[in-house]
Amino acid sequence: MAVTVRRYGPASVRSRGFNRAFGAVVRHYVVRISARIAGLTTIDTAMQARVARLDRPLPGSLPRGTRTDPVGFDGFSAEWVYGPGVTAAGTGPVLLYLHGGGWICFGLNSHRPLVARLSAAACAPALSVGYRMFPQVPLRLMACDCVTVYRWLLGTGVAPERVVIAGDSAGGHLAFATTLAARAAGLPLPGGIVALSPLLNLDLTSKDRHRNATLDPTRPAVPAGHLVRLLVSGDDPADPAISPVNADLAGLPRTLICVGSTEYLYEDAEVMTTRLDAAGVQATLHVWDRQLHVFPAFAPLLPESAAAIREIGRWIAHGPTG
Repeated sequence: MAVTVRRYGPASVRSRGFNRAFGAVVRHYVVRISARIAGLTTIDTAMQARVARLDRPLPGSLPRGTRTDPVGFDGFSAEWVYGPGVTAAGTGPVLLYLHGGGWICFGLNSHRPLVARLSAAACAPALSVGYRMFPQVPLRLMACDCVTVYRWLLGTGVAPERVVIAGDSAGGHLAFATTLAARAAGLPLPGGIVALSPLLNLDLTSKDRHRNATLDPTRPAVPAGHLVRLLVSGDDPADPAISPVNADLAGLPRTLICVGSTEYLYEDAEVMTTRLDAAGVQATLHVWDRQLHVFPAFAPLLPESAAAIREIGRWIAHGPTG
């Protein structure tokens, strides 16, 4: 199958200014975070409490008309998110959303605005998962909670081909890991995968040599190295159970990957698209000129963010041939 690569740009004046300013702020915090996690062997209780405070939405960022409905699971939680105008009824797509945050932070609250906008754009209800994170669960087992929710969703009568498993950053990693784990468990595969700026190869060697290691305005290479060392903890980072880019991808559903052209993680998106194509999977790559990591989350502020969400929603809504 032919890969579809769509490039969007040039970057707007507004996004270029925002990216410079936001990148400078993030770089300041990146230095602090990097110093805190350097040399750690786990995340202590005090740090867990600090990162837990990050799970909050931006003030006023939730689209008006969004509705939510909590769903409880053993040891973790989830919630249905209905973007403006979306109902639970219908036979169209259903999103299973896995939030980002480096497998250590964020959650249902922080990602509710993004999930609501994706729900509205795709005209699809979204089940957002507050999966257990490190250090409560090791990285190689983190997809287990997500598979539990996927199995539950199928048990409610939702046909697997209607489900699109989506996520951003670490959640993009989990979108692939969950699909692969579902296949290993003998479950039917979902109808699609959407990954926003996914981290798919935890061997960072090639990314650290890539020109985007210095082009990315947030300069995430050093803290990413510390975080991966903490998460992998002696495992081989190239193990397919840890790096989905190295897994057997044959038979996976159609996939959309969305990424900024100067992101540190751009290479992962490009390599995964190539490997999906080699495995016979219908793969689409959306590359947005000079956009930040998970830039669709800035939809209220940037024209590219709103446009990317519309494109993702269109891809989801069009079904297997979209």
